[in-house]
Amino acid sequence: MRPVILCALALCLLLIPAFQAAAQDRGPVTNLPLPRFVSMKAAEGNVRRGPSLTHQIDWIFKRRDAPLIITAEHGHWRRVEDRDGVGGWVHYSLLSGTRTAIVEHDMLDLLARPTEGALVVARLELGVIARLEQCESEWCRMNAGGFRGWARKDALWGIGPDEVFD
Repeated sequence: MRPVILCALALCLLLIPAFQAAAQDRGPVTNLPLPRFVSMKAAEGNVRRGPSLTHQIDWIFKRRDAPLIITAEHGHWRRVEDRDGVGGWVHYSLLSGTRTAIVEHDMLDLLARPTEGALVVARLELGVIARLEQCESEWCRMNAGGFRGWARKDALWGIGPDEVFD
């Protein structure tokens, strides 16, 4: 009986890191997935070295609707990064759950349907920010500059490769 108990204890010790890793995939404040994409709600937002007003401002995000990825949470603060991996801590009130993406390829075709060869509705320049409406396995329906259509997901930053939503 003693070897059975030792085996059970060893198995529990092996599983603890797996459970801890799974627990770390959720924010300790919101219990939402980490990392996750959000967008900049404000026209400007201070980016700080740490999660409080006493920490130094390193730079200012100046692009409303820019997609950001939250990598950590602490109280009312979220550690975020932009598409270049630049980031820091911002107050949660500056962020929105509205999903946006940045066009990563110059003159990206915005299509009427999510299929190659569909009618081109518009062509989007590199760096354009679009609001995401729906994302499937390979395509996202989005709105940019009053034009609505579908673009390939791999040409956008602000959506995970396996992420889908309506």
